[in-house]
Amino acid sequence: MASALRPRSPLSLGRLPGPRRRACARAMAPPRRLALELPGCALAHLAVGGDAPDALPDPRVAALLGPPGRSYSLCVPLASAGDCAARVRAARLHQRLLHQLRRDPLRRCQLRRLLCYGPGGGAGGVEHGFLLHDPGDSPDTRRALFSLLGESPEGPRLGEFVGDAQQQVWQHLWELRDGAGWEQVGPRQRVVAAPEPALHPVVPDLPSSGVFPHREAARAVLEACIPFIPEARAVLDLVDQCLEPVQKGKFPVIAIEGLDATGSITCKTTVTQSVSDSLKAVLLKSPPACISQWRKIFDDEPTIIRRAFYSLGNYIVASEIAKESARSPVIVDRYWHSTATYAIATEVTGGLQHLPPAHHPIYQWPRDLLKPDLVLLLTVSPEERMHRIEGRGMERTREEAELEANSIFRQNNRMFDLTHGCQESRVHFQSFRMVRAANWWPFTGSSGNL
Repeated sequence: MASALRPRSPLSLGRLPGPRRRACARAMAPPRRLALELPGCALAHLAVGGDAPDALPDPRVAALLGPPGRSYSLCVPLASAGDCAARVRAARLHQRLLHQLRRDPLRRCQLRRLLCYGPGGGAGGVEHGFLLHDPGDSPDTRRALFSLLGESPEGPRLGEFVGDAQQQVWQHLWELRDGAGWEQVGPRQRVVAAPEPALHPVVPDLPSSGVFPHREAARAVLEACIPFIPEARAVLDLVDQCLEPVQKGKFPVIAIEGLDATGSITCKTTVTQSVSDSLKAVLLKSPPACISQWRKIFDDEPTIIRRAFYSLGNYIVASEIAKESARSPVIVDRYWHSTATYAIATEVTGGLQHLPPAHHPIYQWPRDLLKPDLVLLLTVSPEERMHRIEGRGMERTREEAELEANSIFRQNNRMFDLTHGCQESRVHFQSFRMVRAANWWPFTGSSGNL
């Protein structure tokens, strides 16, 4: 099936069906907390409504949301963790909203990532959105938002923040009424600072939005994508051809991880080829060649779709590993580790301290995915890696480009690789620093040198 880099049909902000959307709204109470991403890898947690009625005015909240200027929140309602199709629609709606907010006349405003969540946490309770701050408090901004959201009465929820002379901040919600235009609904609610939760709000959702614990979880995502991404059907057909259960052969399997252009002399691809030649091993890559032709299509989609594509690619590679390891050693260029790393680094906002703790279940290897015997991680400084990419004219995915441009994303990614992904730094090979990944994933691995 040929790769079709064709223009996609426009995604309406209102593509969430009305009855289903209203049912979701009834099933999930409105979030009472906000997590706002700030410069410097920090998060501000805010409580909206009756969480702290006796709290004193907080100048930090007033500085974030109060005058001068005016701030607006836009949150995309999300269905329960079990409604995969609704999750996919919400993710695409969120991405479409981001693109619209970056265009005129709203591009003059400051845009920050925003999470809406309940104080108790739990899966299915997080809404992704944005905080839009207009430094000039122009009435054109509100009109532009009304115009943008006017095509989607079932879409993102719009809130507006207002500050007073006592440094108190209030939020009121807007709603599009049939035949009556936009109206404020309900009483205004006070906004105060809230304590930071012990666990980042998105972590409970990661198993259903990017770090899939088994093949069927990723498969359900691509099945929901078939109506608007025909290539999803082709990927699923290839997955269905894989043998089950997948058992490793008698020869060792070594996964080599690291971003492109890592290593002190040459790139990761060259290292994997050299190791493969030295061990007379078969060299496999993830994603495998049979689906690599569709990478550009899936790389342009939201995280949940992109990670489902790469996750299923790992299962296809696992089937190849099972066959090849019965005859010879196997070297794998990238595997589950990269898939999980990008998902966590992309979804967990804030800085390194907001990543899940070292022994959190999110780091567990998928229970139905073939495990390697040894994992090696190649590292290099971000500056040197950037120099090599520019020098070689390498093509980068959108996530790779974001890794270079976004310091928070880069810190998250390196922290996941170097702290949670590695417990010992002990293997050196041709001037490359490789880090053994034992104790991160529950498998028995060799600790020897190559």
